[in-house]
Amino acid sequence: MKLLVGLIVLNSFVFANFVDLYRSHGINAVKDKFDEIIQTKSYWDNYLKNKDVKYGYYESINSVLVCNKNQKEIVLYKKEKDNFIKNFSSTVFIGEANGDKQREGDLKTPSGVYKLTQRLTKIDSFYGPLALVTSYPNLYDRVKKKSGSGIWIHGLPIDKKRDNFTKGCVALDNEKLKILNSKFNYKKTIIILNENKLPVITKRDISNILSQVFIWKNAWQKGNLKKYLSFYAKDFKKEKGLNLEKFSQRKARIFKRTKNKYIYLSNINISPYANGQNKLLFKIIMDEDYKAKYYKFKGKKELYIELLNDGKISILTES
Repeated sequence: MKLLVGLIVLNSFVFANFVDLYRSHGINAVKDKFDEIIQTKSYWDNYLKNKDVKYGYYESINSVLVCNKNQKEIVLYKKEKDNFIKNFSSTVFIGEANGDKQREGDLKTPSGVYKLTQRLTKIDSFYGPLALVTSYPNLYDRVKKKSGSGIWIHGLPIDKKRDNFTKGCVALDNEKLKILNSKFNYKKTIIILNENKLPVITKRDISNILSQVFIWKNAWQKGNLKKYLSFYAKDFKKEKGLNLEKFSQRKARIFKRTKNKYIYLSNINISPYANGQNKLLFKIIMDEDYKAKYYKFKGKKELYIELLNDGKISILTES
């Protein structure tokens, strides 16, 4: 809806052209024109002109927690209109071992982007008054064969001393945790865990990603297999081990038998993704509404992408 409003609020000359297009060719021609516009970088450049994107681009997320593991600090940024406002900060305890979590029991805190899936209050007093459960391991972690679970944001023991580190969780002072808990809706919050400072994210980066997501979606919808597959990395892999070759063969069969389909993407959220490879990676999660003659799907779609030096996106894995 936001995008549609943005497209409709045009100058009178352009609006008149859309009316003429509707009169002469009908509503489908207008829809096709909108689809064409939304694939252009110029549209997104203008759309993002006054938006703050240094912690990502979010349509259904209103709070971002950023945890810098090296500095042992967590900061809450809340979206207020088009800007991220620092709303809370605290020092934290993290895993005893340095680096990104790879396996169960390695005492490392993960690096990546995670949802907060639950708020727990009936817990052992060792974890303080409450805990927020993260979605580790996410899809990208599982593709990378990382293991482990139970990564929480929690407090400190209520009635005993504790070490200055955790087994992989993020822990903070109990009173600070209560204040943090009061400041956001965990269902509309993500946490970005990174070793050090986040990479500098520009409007140009986000504009490139958004325009290409819609080009990719259009190729998918129109059944343009060659163009669709051009967005996938050579080392693309799905969770169950499906590589690019097998994925391409599967999509060729589906495209051949599914001629007419409708795909609508909404509530798009794009987060910078920490990695130790000096690559510009992002997690994209959005609502997908897919309708074809014999199959319908309505749910979440996840993409993990690399933004290449030439501004193109390369899909590493997807749900």
